[in-house]
Amino acid sequence: MDKHKIKLLLQLPLTELISRANRIRSQNAGSEIELCNIMNAKSGMCGEDCKFCAQSVHHKTDISAYSLKSKAEILKSAKCAKDMGAHRFDIVTSGNVLGAADFKKIIEAVSEIRSKIGIKMCASLGKLNEDSLAMLKKAGVSRYHHNIETSPGYFPMIVKTHTFQDRIDTIKAAKKVGLEVCSGGIIGMGEDWDDRIDMALILKRLKVDSVPLNILMPIKGTSFENFTPLSSSDIIRTIAIFRIILKDKIIKVAAGRESILKDFQSMAFMAGANGMLIGGYLTLKGRAVVDDLRLADEVKKAW
Repeated sequence: MDKHKIKLLLQLPLTELISRANRIRSQNAGSEIELCNIMNAKSGMCGEDCKFCAQSVHHKTDISAYSLKSKAEILKSAKCAKDMGAHRFDIVTSGNVLGAADFKKIIEAVSEIRSKIGIKMCASLGKLNEDSLAMLKKAGVSRYHHNIETSPGYFPMIVKTHTFQDRIDTIKAAKKVGLEVCSGGIIGMGEDWDDRIDMALILKRLKVDSVPLNILMPIKGTSFENFTPLSSSDIIRTIAIFRIILKDKIIKVAAGRESILKDFQSMAFMAGANGMLIGGYLTLKGRAVVDDLRLADEVKKAW
């Protein structure tokens, strides 16, 4: 499907677009909802200038900043993730490049989590080369997370301290060593529909396995603190367009779904989503896990 035909879909009534996306999800991705939990294992003090991010040193926010947590703390979080019903656990660190000592500690933690806890492992550690990614895979990581954030054309509007190509290079390196890739971005940062469609088409060409869609929640102290949140209808249309383009991939609703979609969260799944983050986000709390598990059950029954 070319870009012109995709843009024509935006003219459809929302109910018809949702119906098309849900049918494609049913035919290509089945009726399971992947539940992921993430740990902010190293917070703040990031030298990158991403305009949306509360962890950047270029912003003045009230988040907690700390160095890499201990192996015992990481294992405890992994156990909590499994106990809450998450299928995957993701160790996330702030910063674009992780130091050697911290990387070694994470390798050790991943190996122990796989042997003692048994949950599927993801990692989000910034820019890595093939050797480091291969080490993660050997330790037990099966999926590497590295968002492209937006389209290549809009990327310079949100960050200037690294390039869009830097992100692509890491994704290709992860694929080359045999890792699955989780890559998506944030909508509502001032991009237009062309940018969102371009992002989805690039993710399709990269053959990523999982696509998290975050909805910008303007955080006080960041460059985007005064942005107006997207409407629920635009969010649902975006999810539907991503499903139509990406067909069989996991499309995961992430940060922003509770505070912006509110009572319309189930519509995200009727529009093609088949995954979500549970148990909170990097610097923002989520809602009670029991509510998300109930939502997942209700959606699967409705499918």
